[in-house]
Amino acid sequence: MPRSVNHVASRAKRKRILKLTRGYYGARKNVWTVAKNTWEKGLTYAFRDRRAKKRNFRALWIQRINAAARLEGLSYSQLMGNLHKAGIEINRKVLADLAVNNPQAFKAIVEKVR
Repeated sequence: MPRSVNHVASRAKRKRILKLTRGYYGARKNVWTVAKNTWEKGLTYAFRDRRAKKRNFRALWIQRINAAARLEGLSYSQLMGNLHKAGIEINRKVLADLAVNNPQAFKAIVEKVR
């Protein structure tokens, strides 16, 4: 009896991955093995960078808070220490947003902890 191969399923799998690699450069979009390897590597980067994104945003918030605090005559560490001592629980994301979009509110918080 001849060997039975499910060509419909294997072709569908190839088409699905080649569709996902549309827009890639050169052979990465249309050569099956290259496209598959590129797509798998992309999934690895996506997994890694979902975690890296959180670190990058925290670093950005800290830089923004530090810049705004120095305009008020404090360093970042002094400001955060004073916030902790005063019992003001405000996270870095909100503090950075205030520093950029609402300098008066940020200044009021600095005056309160000074």
